Amino acid sequence: MHVRFIDTTFRDGAQSLWAGAMRSGMIEVVAGEMDRAGFEAIEVPVGGNRIKKSLRDLKENPWDLARMVARKMPNTVKSMMAGAFIVPFEAPPPRSIVELYHALLVEIGALNRVQATANTLDQIERTFPWLIPMFRKLGLQVAIALSYSISPRHTDEYYAKKTSEVLAFEPDAIYLKDQGGLLTVDRARTLFPGMVQSAKGIPVELHSHGTTGLAPLVYLEAMQLGVHTLHTAVPPLANGASQPSVFNVAGNARLMGYSTRVDETFLRPVVERLTAIAKQEGLPIGAPLEYDYAQYIYQVPGGVISNLRHQLGEMRVVDRLDEVLEETVQVRKDMGYPIMITPHSQFVVTQAAINVVTGQRYKHVIDELILFAQGVYGVDSGYTWMDQNLKDRLLGSLRAKELAGRQEREITLKELREKLGGPGVSDEEFILRYLMKGEDEIRVMRAAGPPKQYFNTSMPLLTLIQELGKHRQVRYVQVERGSDSLVIKNHSAV
Repeated sequence: MHVRFIDTTFRDGAQSLWAGAMRSGMIEVVAGEMDRAGFEAIEVPVGGNRIKKSLRDLKENPWDLARMVARKMPNTVKSMMAGAFIVPFEAPPPRSIVELYHALLVEIGALNRVQATANTLDQIERTFPWLIPMFRKLGLQVAIALSYSISPRHTDEYYAKKTSEVLAFEPDAIYLKDQGGLLTVDRARTLFPGMVQSAKGIPVELHSHGTTGLAPLVYLEAMQLGVHTLHTAVPPLANGASQPSVFNVAGNARLMGYSTRVDETFLRPVVERLTAIAKQEGLPIGAPLEYDYAQYIYQVPGGVISNLRHQLGEMRVVDRLDEVLEETVQVRKDMGYPIMITPHSQFVVTQAAINVVTGQRYKHVIDELILFAQGVYGVDSGYTWMDQNLKDRLLGSLRAKELAGRQEREITLKELREKLGGPGVSDEEFILRYLMKGEDEIRVMRAAGPPKQYFNTSMPLLTLIQELGKHRQVRYVQVERGSDSLVIKNHSAV
């Protein structure tokens, strides 16, 4: 039996361990080896959220990144998380924007496969009927994800039923997205048989995180239950809050009698180069985590906890973090057990923090909680399971009437173009202006100059010169080879 691997290093690995701070130069220096390693697909950071990160924080042009991954990895399927919400927490854009955005990535050659979540915002009923045909028209492979959760309503039967429902869209693959790393070996044994049977021959994949330390074991169990495509990462961007290491999972799979296409000999230089970059930039190096039962109590994703800790610190109440986490359990139950994934996990944590800081549960509520009670996020969100007293209180509030009265007309693509520069603006520039809500941050990005480059061990002389140039005391570097001589002046020298 053959086991396939989807690589997550550049996207989810970097998001989980480096807060998305993986520069295009870091990817470029290892992309060639990744392309030759034999992955079924490689996640690339070209999604809408990454566009904002690239442009705003890293001061890099995301379209240049897209062209680079297309050029450096021509032989491997390139994948990304996709959907009607290009950027979380923002209203979905017009369908024409969604299509243009994905079409540009396809035209560049940076996108061959999309991964779309099916069970958090009623995507099956609301968006898939138009979104999946749009992806098909663009020639994209479609993998549909079912987000995993533990609650009274997220039973084995629930996941088998959802698997059957997505078959109507004829996906190329269906996968379980265990964003919290909560899946156990025991639950895998009861969950996957029903999903695999309901998939009726469509390949089933598994995507998990190492937050509880169990993912590598769960992957091995899943293989024996008919799940033969696994999402892994390459160290130092594996383990920890990221995906299991491809070295560990592939090695164990072979010992269990499975064959694999992935060739780790191409990946060992990748490990060396990315580890050197991590040390150079002071970025974390992923390591296996100890089992943490608290994950099963709170189910709060690691990235959300880190942001919560930061925000509580700014409010000078970081010492109340444990209280807030305990309160999330009650808030999630009151809301009807939404899956703890963006945006619901942020809603739960924010409301829990308000409850703790004010000292009274639901004295003040966020607008999103009222919208949740109104059913704006759909049946899959869990609002029909909400505590009835809380729902009645929210729906009877003056703010609920104000929110219900808001009905904004969907602006047309032509109107958007006129607002953002007119027909003379290129499609790529138009998308950037749309996502960044204007030109100001785009100008700042361009003024920052070309992206930072990283050199590898195959270019030792260039790496040495680059490092010497960082020291202002070094005024000149002279390189000699035979009768040839080259003197390089350090313009930053004292």
